[in-house]
Amino acid sequence: MSNKDPLQPSSPLSEEQSKALNKLLPTLEGNQLDWIANYLNNLRSNVAIGLAKPELVVLFGSESGNAEALADQSVKAAKKSGFKAQSISMADIKPAKLSTMHNLLVIISTWGEGDPPENAIDFYEEFTADNHLSLKGLNYSVLGLGDTSYEHFCKMGKDFDTRLEVLGATRVNERKDCDVDYDDDYEQWIDNSLAALTKIAGSSSIVTTEKSPLLSSAPIEPYSRKNPFPAELKERVLLNGKGSAKETIHLEFSLAGSGMDYSVGDALAVLPHNAKDVVHSIIEVTKLNPEEIVSLKSEEFSVRDALTRHLDITAISKPVLTRYNEFAQSKELDILINDKDKLSDYTFGRQIVDVLIDFPAESIDAQQLVSIMRKLPPRLYSIASSPKAHQGEVHLTVGVVRYNTAGRERKGVCSSFLADMVESGQPVDVYISPNKKFRLPDNSHTPIIMVGPGTGIAPFRAFIEERAEQDEAGKSWLFFGDQHYLTDFLYQSEIQGYLADGVLSKLDVAFSRDQAEKVYVQDKMLENATELYQWLEAGAVFYVCGDASRMAHDVDAALHSIIKNEGKMDTEKAEEYVKSMKSENRYLRDVY
Repeated sequence: MSNKDPLQPSSPLSEEQSKALNKLLPTLEGNQLDWIANYLNNLRSNVAIGLAKPELVVLFGSESGNAEALADQSVKAAKKSGFKAQSISMADIKPAKLSTMHNLLVIISTWGEGDPPENAIDFYEEFTADNHLSLKGLNYSVLGLGDTSYEHFCKMGKDFDTRLEVLGATRVNERKDCDVDYDDDYEQWIDNSLAALTKIAGSSSIVTTEKSPLLSSAPIEPYSRKNPFPAELKERVLLNGKGSAKETIHLEFSLAGSGMDYSVGDALAVLPHNAKDVVHSIIEVTKLNPEEIVSLKSEEFSVRDALTRHLDITAISKPVLTRYNEFAQSKELDILINDKDKLSDYTFGRQIVDVLIDFPAESIDAQQLVSIMRKLPPRLYSIASSPKAHQGEVHLTVGVVRYNTAGRERKGVCSSFLADMVESGQPVDVYISPNKKFRLPDNSHTPIIMVGPGTGIAPFRAFIEERAEQDEAGKSWLFFGDQHYLTDFLYQSEIQGYLADGVLSKLDVAFSRDQAEKVYVQDKMLENATELYQWLEAGAVFYVCGDASRMAHDVDAALHSIIKNEGKMDTEKAEEYVKSMKSENRYLRDVY
């Protein structure tokens, strides 16, 4: 056997490179050599022809951060597939810009009752109104994020998909409408979309993404929706005083060993378990064997385990009722499903166990029962701590939900799980859900105005703690409200301490039930209209966190009124002022 160097004497490789190649080549098998040959051919072809990478834009509209996170994930996947890709928020682009693009992926969530998310409102209104825009030559696909418990499931995704087609764009992959359990649907959609766009762009301009047989070990998966971190509960404190009508708890979790980082403004996603009594009530009504094995997406669990840890056994919606009636065959339920008003009345406050009792199925087995339910979704809570002030920890402020409807005591799935089922020292599965928009200003000297009644105080406790860790931070003003001063002033001693130390510059509180006429945070804003407008004119960032149905609307109306009156503007000018604040990221909301 010859020991002669297999490389030709005229090889342009350096001696060191030759040695490295000689060491590698004898270890390779046939398929590995074939892969390297194909890779080099593709690389050489691209260099010789001088082909530029095809460009791809991932446009997103996001409320809680899920759509934005998937947009970032899509950009990474697209780059691996050979595209020059970037993600763009709908808040940062005009619809006319789409006419200059060739490849587009849209990821859009639906907010509330069929509305666009906060960062997509202006874009959506202009996009649906512009009838002169031509998008011929644009290849696209749409991913919609939504919740099947709402009537207008994934309406935004459907609207964008239809509108793009009407304006002449070419759909290269069918729209995917995702429920709260979207991981598998997303992966299928992004794989199919990139494959379709790659085919259109031409294989010669795309670098192969086939996994190299040289790579034998996969990177460690970070903690995420699919791989949550078991965070130990260190402390739970009831924040309300004796006699309060509310139950608000402060929770502290350890992140030791997780390697997880978060910023103030982010949310913590909690994967809860269903309460034992709720699970038992379903097993009791259906008379199923709790130890019987059922299959959920190719994984097997006992009925008890599936109902406790994996399935949403409380929320009822039209899709859930429709699936159940395939087994119940109830004429009364069919009428209910197809009557919008009656359906809305029935579903309010009721749960799946009520459906099983009110419209009994003559026969339904365990596998059929679990098939009507969706996966138990995580719950997102605004983080109430600064990582600088509480290293290795994350804190939450949670309002525990308990109520009575249709003759039954009810409770919020996740809030009661955190309040009743988790003991100190026990783990809770969590992951960080970034909220890149709801952030403190980059310039720590910028003044901030925070409006956070009730549990809306959570991110602002984190903001204030973060500012306390910064040298010479700018002015800060907090508006807080709840029912009673004596029992519901959440984090009272901390807040008043920060006020005394000068970390918090100004505090206004509104306790609605402490006087005959109810007073809310928006009323306190109007009382301080002149000074508030002065802060805005000085560049203050205005934040709102809390209830979306009423509070956020009333605060928005008060803000418009203050700007109109104090700035001596007409309604149109005041609206332009607020729009400008939003475009400059000076009016930020985290509402739910």
